Amino acid sequence: MNGETVEHIPVLVNELAEHVNLPPDGVVVDATIGQGGHSLLFGQNLGPEGVIVGLDVDTESISRARFILKKLACRVILIHGNFARIHEHLHNRNIDKVDFIFADLGVSSTQLADPQRGLSFQTNMPLDMRIDKRIRRTAADIIKETDEKGLADLIYGYGGERASRRIARFIVRSRRQAPITTTTQLAAIVCRALGRTHPGKSRIHPATRTFQALRIAVNDELGNLAGMLDEAQPLLNKSGRIAVISYHSLEDALVKKDFKMNEKGGMYRVITKKPIVASRREIAANRRARSAKLRIAQKTID
Repeated sequence: MNGETVEHIPVLVNELAEHVNLPPDGVVVDATIGQGGHSLLFGQNLGPEGVIVGLDVDTESISRARFILKKLACRVILIHGNFARIHEHLHNRNIDKVDFIFADLGVSSTQLADPQRGLSFQTNMPLDMRIDKRIRRTAADIIKETDEKGLADLIYGYGGERASRRIARFIVRSRRQAPITTTTQLAAIVCRALGRTHPGKSRIHPATRTFQALRIAVNDELGNLAGMLDEAQPLLNKSGRIAVISYHSLEDALVKKDFKMNEKGGMYRVITKKPIVASRREIAANRRARSAKLRIAQKTID
């Protein structure tokens, strides 16, 4: 494990602790194991008969989680896999039912700081954005190959960027002159398109929404989330819970819709009628928590 990695602080841990009561022999699925911060919390309530199954598409995250969780009394199973196939991954380990499923949908601080990921415009990085390196198409490929209308639709649909058409026009114009291959290149183009070089009153960088849209597209984040939510409900034991932390409205809307649909069908009881958000104190200590929304549902039938 690289000792120089950026510290990643798990969000909403106190709120999760209040709503998750695991038996000593409980089976937990952390669908986004990350660096293991949340699972470390869950594992403290588990005994030798308990199990944590951790999934992640990032092999480096799995390595860090293995180090963090090695002293837990429970069994820890770490899997390099996408949570969209959560049922398959558990079935392959002879696990049919679980007590708790958790997913933190955010990109970690370590991933943002990784110069090879291409997720940040704060420093110059290759325009990659793949969390899972098995994915073939990078953000640079999308920028190079997608026509102007397609780019505008993508930036608006996944980023909520109102100036998406203008940004797409500037991207197409710029790529005719030279390939767009780095994060700072793209960020500068977006800034020129918006006539801004700093956050201003909005408090976010002008390129934030465009970068979010590309990251979602590259990693099929919404498709994978929908797949995970579909497969989660049958896996839960009666009274088992599912908790999801999302960071933008598209993710949160998917989670909210799934929980409500399952509640209407008599499968779930929604614990959080409104999403739980971070306290001012937590946001002051960890800016990443400012956009986090936690929703929790409980299985009501066998």
